[in-house]
Amino acid sequence: MPYVERSIVICGDIESVYALARDMERYPEFMPDVKSVKVISREGNTTLTEWVTSVEGTPILWTEKDVFDDQNHRIDYRLVEGDLDKFEGSWTFRSTGIGTEVVLGVDYDFGIPELTALIGPTLHEKVGENSEMMLQGMKKRIEGSGQ
Repeated sequence: MPYVERSIVICGDIESVYALARDMERYPEFMPDVKSVKVISREGNTTLTEWVTSVEGTPILWTEKDVFDDQNHRIDYRLVEGDLDKFEGSWTFRSTGIGTEVVLGVDYDFGIPELTALIGPTLHEKVGENSEMMLQGMKKRIEGSGQ
C-alpha cells in the first residue's frame, strides 16, 4: 500500500500544537481542502469523525475512528467507511529546541488497481500535497494569527 509521511516544525509548545490537532472540527478554518469535519461520537479518548475534503475539486468523503494518546502526544486514525478502501495513519508530536515537530503519516489505498496503475504517482503526489497543506495550515494557525 502507498505510504506518505510529511513533517514540519511549528514554533509553539507541544500542548498548544497537540490541542489544535485534536480539535479536528476547526480544521476547515485553516485548511482550505478540508470542507467539514463533524464529530459523530466521542467516548473517552476515541472519536468517530465524518470528513468532507476536496482534492483538485473532487469531493472525497469518509468516516474515521480517531484515537488520542494525550500522554504521548499521538493521534492514530483509520477509515471506518468512505470513498477509499484504506486510509489510516498517525500524527505524532515531539518537543524540539525551537518548537514542536509534527509528523503526519498516511497509509492509503484507493481500491481501484487500474486507476492506481494509471495515475498512481499523481495520486501519491496529491496525498503528499494534501498532507503538507494540513501541516502548513497548523503552522500558520499557531505561528500567525494565534489559536
